[in-house]
Amino acid sequence: MSKVTEVVEELLTPILTNLDLELVDIEYVKEGKNWFLRIYIDKENGVDIEECGVVSERLSEKLDELDPIPHNYFLEVSSPGAERPLKKTQDYQKSIGKNVFIKTYEPIDGEKTFEGTLAAFDGDVVTIEVKIKTRKKEVTIPFDKIASARLAVTFS
Repeated sequence: MSKVTEVVEELLTPILTNLDLELVDIEYVKEGKNWFLRIYIDKENGVDIEECGVVSERLSEKLDELDPIPHNYFLEVSSPGAERPLKKTQDYQKSIGKNVFIKTYEPIDGEKTFEGTLAAFDGDVVTIEVKIKTRKKEVTIPFDKIASARLAVTFS
């Protein structure tokens, strides 16, 4: 995590706690010649545009006071969307029973991408149930081998 994202998280935590919102992710990235500070927030039944606006205003005030970013940037506050990333261990715990898409750093059973139902997570190992044609198979993936993971929308 970069120094900027660490400072932003410190400023953001009390704001989100006060509003009963959860921090999903912080991105501080350069795209072309522009810098973006993206904040992804959520709560049990999702966030709306007004909540994003309140967080943006309150965080902007704090960032203006402290001024941790030396150049111009765009601040974006939004919901992580239906395919929210799974970053923290509690994200995995809350997603048991949901459809997920996982990429690994190295092949497991000859594969580096998996999509299926998150069956279990014990803190060290993720178990997902994948469907291969007409049969189901459980795949266990060491947590430290996961490069990225997100919820996956399925269409029946």
